[in-house]
Amino acid sequence: MNALGLIFSNIHDTAVPELTRRRAIGSIPFGGRYRLIDFALSNMVNSDINKVGVITNYNYQSLMDHIGTGKDWDLARRSGGLKLLPPYVTAPDAADRAFSSRLELLKGAIDFLTRSDEEYVIMTDCDRVCTLDYQKVLDRHITSRADMTIVTKREKVNADGIGKEILIDADMLGRINDISEHTGADEGYHNVSMNIFVMKRAFLLTMIRSAIAHGYRSFYHDIVGKNLMHAEYYIYNFEGYSATVDSLPAYFACNMDILRPEVRRQLFDVPYHAVYTKVRSSAPTKYLDGAVVKNSLIADGCIIEGTVENSILFRDVHIAAGCVVKNSILMQDTILGRDVSLSCVITDKNAVIRDSRVLVGHETLPFYIDKGAIV
Repeated sequence: MNALGLIFSNIHDTAVPELTRRRAIGSIPFGGRYRLIDFALSNMVNSDINKVGVITNYNYQSLMDHIGTGKDWDLARRSGGLKLLPPYVTAPDAADRAFSSRLELLKGAIDFLTRSDEEYVIMTDCDRVCTLDYQKVLDRHITSRADMTIVTKREKVNADGIGKEILIDADMLGRINDISEHTGADEGYHNVSMNIFVMKRAFLLTMIRSAIAHGYRSFYHDIVGKNLMHAEYYIYNFEGYSATVDSLPAYFACNMDILRPEVRRQLFDVPYHAVYTKVRSSAPTKYLDGAVVKNSLIADGCIIEGTVENSILFRDVHIAAGCVVKNSILMQDTILGRDVSLSCVITDKNAVIRDSRVLVGHETLPFYIDKGAIV
């Protein structure tokens, strides 16, 4: 594919502050062994995009540790490959001012885009879980002769998305005629932007330079919204499984979704579209006498003596005897003492829960335990 990829790794960090205090949203653990950025990277690699720039802003040490040179995605190459694009700050007072939006982050990547020679650019965020063939999106973009194509998902909007979702109206041919932020007045089904964009590299560079010249800050309002009458903007409606991690309850719900076989098939069982991640060598999980496990995803290296139901366990989690874990997400190296009871709980890495603790949350407000905390 004659296209390069751009991934925004930090742009939605404020949406899930509990999980992004020490990491970018792209490096949030997901599904027992993955990080959120794995879906964006895998979609690009599976679509034959072999040059990918990852735009960072701050707090990206965990992201660097995870993606490394990109070899786990076959992106460790002499030509192309994976490029980490840290913030380009020229003065101390620019740090808080220059990188508050998608458009401002693109201004920092202008040198990377200028030095590239691919004809097209595919841009995506890291907060959405889906398996998508970008080649189909690019083919539609070329066929419709669009200046820009935005991938959308037709879904029913609710109060949780107010102020977070971008709603797009389009005609029967898919040409965009209106764009707006989700408000409390919106009801029913809408085309919700998945924050995936396709356009020519030269067109994107023109947009960025115009934004610099005019002091524009918002990609949607200053670039897309102001040019609807003068440019050809189209949508591509995606019909597969897609979920956005825009809050802690949304993160919990998305993880619980993959316990359903039909969702796992749409994410991980798509022909020629595997989801890749950093490979680690761990011992197999041990299920000791008295262990009971039902409808759960268990990573390598765990030791289970108690009961686990409808839950996701990352690597090296220890569930002691007498424990009952239901509808919970336990990240790497979580340790549970004896006779612990958990329901709708999310533990970050290296959390320790001592004997006989009872912690109960709700699917709309899961109980969260911070990284390294001892309860």
